[in-house]
Amino acid sequence: MTGQITAAQFHEADGVEDWRCVYHLVSACFTTGSLASGLALVDAIGRLADETEQRYLTIDLREAGVTVSLGLRDIALARRISAAARDLGISADPAAVQLVNVTLDALVGPEVLPFWRAVLGYRQIGEDYLSDPSRRGPGFGLQQMDTVRPHRNRMHLDVAVPHDQAQARIAAALAAGGRLVSDAHAPMWWVLADAEGNEVCIATWRGR
Repeated sequence: MTGQITAAQFHEADGVEDWRCVYHLVSACFTTGSLASGLALVDAIGRLADETEQRYLTIDLREAGVTVSLGLRDIALARRISAAARDLGISADPAAVQLVNVTLDALVGPEVLPFWRAVLGYRQIGEDYLSDPSRRGPGFGLQQMDTVRPHRNRMHLDVAVPHDQAQARIAAALAAGGRLVSDAHAPMWWVLADAEGNEVCIATWRGR
């Protein structure tokens, strides 16, 4: 199955326990502990993913582990990658999965977005979102404002986390001095703020 199925459909499938949906991606973080072990996994993935699959496959190799992201919620490919990791004795850490977006409040989005597209060198997706063509940097989105809110910062982070990690992430933020601003849209997102009122949204795929 390679169509853009829903996140719920993906998570209902068998054999994808290593993977978590975060916004438009599905990702898995494999703990390798060394570049040599990580390279072995990357090599295995390179051999099992065909040319078409490689177009929506992103791999981030670090000494501690390998993060694999799929631009399509491809159950079959996810299963094959997990099987390759198991064959190498490599396990996944779902709690390490996340995706970060920068979000800007805007009154006139169509006039603002071209500036940020040029500054960042990103490509535009839809009417209010920019994506790094190299797949390295965070996404950049606009949030429509109807009126100026002078007592609130107009830029904030959106941190998409696995649906089963959201409560732990929120609890950690609150324990670190944050406060809950709103849970009106939970479990899609919770709005938190630091001690000075700077806001961040913790988001999941649920409810989307």
